[in-house]
Amino acid sequence: MEAVVEREALRQRADFTYKFNAKTGRHGWLRLTPAYSLKIVEDLIVQHDQAKRILDPFCGTGTTALSAAYHGREGVTIDLNPFLVWLGRAKTATYSSAEIASARAACAATIDLIKRQGVAPASEPPLHNIERWWNPKELNFLCCLKAAIAETTKERSVERALLMVAFCRTLMKLSNAAFNHQSMSFKDEGQLKIDFEVDMTGDFADDARFVIDGASQNPAGIGAVLLGDSRNPADVVAGKFDLVITSPPYANRMSYIRELRPYMYWLDFLTNGRDAGELDWQTIGGTWGIATSRLSAWERPIEQFKSKQLADALDKISHADNKNGVVLSTYVAKYFDDMWAHFKGLSLVLAEGAEIHYIVGNSTFYSSLVSTELLYAEMLKELGFHHIECRPIRKRNSKKELIEFDVIAFWK
Repeated sequence: MEAVVEREALRQRADFTYKFNAKTGRHGWLRLTPAYSLKIVEDLIVQHDQAKRILDPFCGTGTTALSAAYHGREGVTIDLNPFLVWLGRAKTATYSSAEIASARAACAATIDLIKRQGVAPASEPPLHNIERWWNPKELNFLCCLKAAIAETTKERSVERALLMVAFCRTLMKLSNAAFNHQSMSFKDEGQLKIDFEVDMTGDFADDARFVIDGASQNPAGIGAVLLGDSRNPADVVAGKFDLVITSPPYANRMSYIRELRPYMYWLDFLTNGRDAGELDWQTIGGTWGIATSRLSAWERPIEQFKSKQLADALDKISHADNKNGVVLSTYVAKYFDDMWAHFKGLSLVLAEGAEIHYIVGNSTFYSSLVSTELLYAEMLKELGFHHIECRPIRKRNSKKELIEFDVIAFWK
């Protein structure tokens, strides 16, 4: 029974910022780690009971570190995005009973303030086309809610962190965006005319209750979320790790910063589009805004990953019958050069005999298949890893050639 309770507590915290609205059929986006991925992570941690220190160099929403902590281990994760670091810390933290009681009281005070209309709304975040994301009524409510949370909690307090996580759930539930596929879409004009009667205050109360209840169930182990660059993990982590479980960005040119914008603007992690593009340029795998324009001037470093397999793929993409072939070829080159730098940096923080698992999918560009898993395997072999295996996990979508793999290797 204790294991079942522990598993449910893990899933509740893992879903801190996931919300499905049955009425509209819309999903809140931050379900970066769906149930099957959480199961993969859990199974790997359980299977490696000798691994006491577990690293995830690509944080996402902190699921690996969270799962490691709930299984009594030390889980450490890294990310360049300050919002994901904030979220990961909220999810992996240990909360005292006094802090939980204080958070519940702050929630009640926030709701009372909203109902009494006792607070002036905060300013709308400078998100481009914000009226496309939220209708006026919902937008005004969110501005009032943000102001009420600021009024009833202290800056950088546990109470504010938990209520702002709940705020993230509510803001996406009330939005016109849908994230139930790889990218996002918005309601069309006809759908926008449908005025669903939504108890917005009640929705926030439910979300806050869910988050605070999850926060009250502390993990037995330790979860640490660090701000840093995965290409240089030794700059931010200390000591050696027995096990690595991660899902790095895929080579699909999907900007995670772009999808995170609503949260980052509302929570003041972003104030303009240029900063979003700048952060995207620093991360691995995402190009959007100014990051895309910089690709044309980018040149491969001297310490590039040299591979005939990669060179053939780049040549095929660049000569595709499409005007964007050259820039996409450059993107793919940068992606693998960045991952090459990451794997070199990773070796510095691994204990002897450490085992690594990289959950990653292959990609296609103009019908040219890029076998990411095989290129990872080639990199790892060159760096001295052994017993390398690319184990298929599942099909990614209806295209039969697109598959997700677990790339497994052992450090010497």
